[in-house]
Amino acid sequence: MTSPTSPTSPTELLYADFASEHASTRRMLERYPDGKGEWRPHEKSRPLAALATHVADIVNRGTTLLETDGLDMTTRMPVVPIDSARALLDFFDANVTRFTNALAGADLDALARPWALRRGGIVIIELPKRILMRTMMMSHLVHHRAQLGVYYRLMGIPVPGAYGPSADEMLS
Repeated sequence: MTSPTSPTSPTELLYADFASEHASTRRMLERYPDGKGEWRPHEKSRPLAALATHVADIVNRGTTLLETDGLDMTTRMPVVPIDSARALLDFFDANVTRFTNALAGADLDALARPWALRRGGIVIIELPKRILMRTMMMSHLVHHRAQLGVYYRLMGIPVPGAYGPSADEMLS
């Protein structure tokens, strides 16, 4: 572990953990079992490919938060499920690059501006961007990444650790 350094920007101060969270997510996507996209643990659960694609796409919420003043859910195009580890990683890596570049250009004034999620003319949520970066992007990503880990466990796929070694990585 490296020693912490003083943040050089507001975004480093607020979101220094994002890079490690993205690295943990990438490790999870690396384990994706190609061709198993229709598997689901329960009929009410999403298929594996849909969940993994959602995990790889969530970082785009952060980019949208940074680059716009809001989003109407009725105009958002669905992302086609991806059933390949390589394609998921390519998609995720491109999304993280776009997000990282957008975040590098953000300042405190931009992060303090309100952002609204709407469904048609109805505002679902409106808060400062700095808060929604955590809830709509990072907390959402961590939640679904954990779901993906449960799917993997049930499928017999070794689960990578996120905040230390997983049970699959523990030394005996």
